[in-house]
Amino acid sequence: MFGLGMPEIIIIVVLILLLFGGRKIPELMRGVGKGVRSFKEGLNEVEKSVNIDEPAPEKEQKEKKSES
Repeated sequence: MFGLGMPEIIIIVVLILLLFGGRKIPELMRGVGKGVRSFKEGLNEVEKSVNIDEPAPEKEQKEKKSES
């Protein structure tokens, strides 16, 4: 996982607890979750718009066969 071992992860968690305290962590994680969700929604919208603009490969193959 990103080259991090268990000791490094434990140190990072302890530092986060010391910096933000136990009460702020749920708010931080909620914000991170919302950010990830909006990022994924944006990616899905871009993917849909790209798929709409490009014709499906199956249709192209069928059209080529019918023209021949």
